[in-house]
Amino acid sequence: MDDRPVALDEYPVHQAPLSMKHHISGDRNAYDRCIFHVFDHAGRALLIAGLGVYPNTGVVDAYATLRIGDRLHAVRASDALGDDRTDLSVGPLAITVDEPLRRLSLHCAPDPAEPDGLSFDLTWTGDFPAVWEPHHTQRHGGRLTLEGRRFVQAGSCAGTLTAGGQEFVVAPGEWTGTRDRSWGVRPLPGEEPGRAVEFRPEGFHWLWVPMRFEDRFLMVIAQEDADGYRTLNEALLVRNGRRDVQLGWPRTEIAYRRGTRHPERATIHLADRSGKPLEIGVEVLASSPLAVGAGYPPATDWQHGAWRGRGWTDRRVYDLSDPAAHPVAAYGVTDHAARFTLDGRTGYGIFEHGSFGRHDPSGFTD
Repeated sequence: MDDRPVALDEYPVHQAPLSMKHHISGDRNAYDRCIFHVFDHAGRALLIAGLGVYPNTGVVDAYATLRIGDRLHAVRASDALGDDRTDLSVGPLAITVDEPLRRLSLHCAPDPAEPDGLSFDLTWTGDFPAVWEPHHTQRHGGRLTLEGRRFVQAGSCAGTLTAGGQEFVVAPGEWTGTRDRSWGVRPLPGEEPGRAVEFRPEGFHWLWVPMRFEDRFLMVIAQEDADGYRTLNEALLVRNGRRDVQLGWPRTEIAYRRGTRHPERATIHLADRSGKPLEIGVEVLASSPLAVGAGYPPATDWQHGAWRGRGWTDRRVYDLSDPAAHPVAAYGVTDHAARFTLDGRTGYGIFEHGSFGRHDPSGFTD
C-alpha cells in the first residue's frame, strides 16, 4: 500500500495528526459530498447534480439528473477514490472550484454514442454568503447513524444545458441555483442493520427550503417525528453586508395533490424579531424524485457510495408520466423547483419535501 503524503498535506489545514488522505473516523459510513440545483423560472427544466467521496470505502461517485416534461435524463459515474482530493471529477462529470464559496464550474461531457444525451457546461456563482445549517444528528437506539455538518448557498447560473434534442441557454435572471455541502457520517448501502430495525420510527417528515430573492436569501428547515415533535429547525434571513436574522419557528401548511403526498403549493409562516408575522407563498413548478436517477435511498438501481468497480458510467432516461412505474419514489425525498412570494417580492428556490409513515400534523395516519 502506497501511504505517502498527498498534495493537501502541504497546506496548514490538518484537523488531526493524520495525512489528509485519511479520515479521522474509521466508520465505513463517513462521507463528504455536495448537491447543486439549477432550474429556470418557468418550470421547464430542473437539473440536480452532485459528487460524493466515501474515504473509508474507497469510493468516489457523481450524478446528474435533468427533468424536462415527463422525461428524466440521468448520468451516473463511480470509481475508485484516488489521492488527489482536489480533483472533483468522475467519468463524464466534473466540478471545479474556481473561487471558494463564490464561483464553481459544473461539467457533464456528452456521450458520442448518444448525441441527444445529457450534457452541460455551467458556471455557478454565489450571490449570497454560504451559511451553516443546524448540526444534524440521528440515532437508531444508542447508535449514531447520521451526523452531518452542512452549509447552504443561493446564487445564479450561466452556460448551456442539453438533453433530448433541446438546448437551454442558462442565464442569470432567468435561472436560479442553490447548493448544499455536507460531510460527516451517513448510512451507506450494504451494511447489515442489526438491531437498528427495532428502532425504526413510526413516521418522518422533512422540509429543506432555500429561497433566493433579488435582495435576500431565506433558508427554512424542519424535521419532525410522527407526532410532530420537531427534531431540527431553522428559519434564517440572509442579506449581503448585514447580520443574519432568525425568523422564529417555521410553520408550514401544504396543499397536497389528492390521494398523494405530492405538494402542489404551500404557505410558510414565519415571524420577524418583533413578532410580526411573515407569510411566504409557495408554488411548485417542477419536481424530481431523488430516488429516481439521483441515487438517494431507497433507489433500487444505484445508491451513493456503492462500489460498482472502476470506471463505471451509466446513462439512462426515465419516464415519469406514470408514478406507479416508480413506486420507490414515494418513499424518498423529492426536490421541487418552486416560486416563492413574500411581501410583494417574487423569488425562486427548492422546496425539498419528504413525508413517510405517520405524521399527525398533516393528518397522515398510515
